[in-house]
Amino acid sequence: MKRLLIATTALTALAASSALAADIPARMPAKAPVMLPVYNWTGFYLGVNLGGAWTDTDFGSSVSGIIGGGQIGYNWQAIGSPFVFGIEADFQGSSQNKAASVFVPGVGSVTANADLPWFGTVRGRLGYAWDRVMIYATGGFAYQQVELSLAAPGFGLSSSNTSTGWTVGGGLEWAFFDRWSAKFEYLYLNTDGVTVFGVTTGRLENNVARAGVNYRF
Repeated sequence: MKRLLIATTALTALAASSALAADIPARMPAKAPVMLPVYNWTGFYLGVNLGGAWTDTDFGSSVSGIIGGGQIGYNWQAIGSPFVFGIEADFQGSSQNKAASVFVPGVGSVTANADLPWFGTVRGRLGYAWDRVMIYATGGFAYQQVELSLAAPGFGLSSSNTSTGWTVGGGLEWAFFDRWSAKFEYLYLNTDGVTVFGVTTGRLENNVARAGVNYRF
């Protein structure tokens, strides 16, 4: 009799616990948070640009024109860091030209002409990125070709020099597609004086504003 009572009590307790468990709602599986991909700027890139440039010189007024060319570079960005480190080289063709004429008694009309047909830079870049948008500062080595000439009835003189120095600037870049980005950039170039007909001028300052497109490999 005692054993029957114990068995009955155990079965009753088991049934009650099963009923209680059935009344507890099943736990819904937790969903993992959705993580949006963060763009990474690391990689080699190649691009083209177009813009304008104007100079400040010690041998005449501003020499301005349209510039265009290409750039190649490399960016590195650690995963999870907003800082982007890079190096870039560019080469530009330029229409920068300035001509002036004066009349010299006994000689006639004398025309002076200044051209900056090309220039280039090799620069480091330091950027701060918000996903697909990056602002950056840049600076490094610069070189510019300077061509000057004088022409008058019966004679002409010309001088051609490559001036070297430094550059500094900054820009904004936007990765509008997976491997494509667009940028706007300003550079200030300051290079050595050039020798013009035996006389060395002061330093040549060139201002560059340009827009460009890059493709990242």
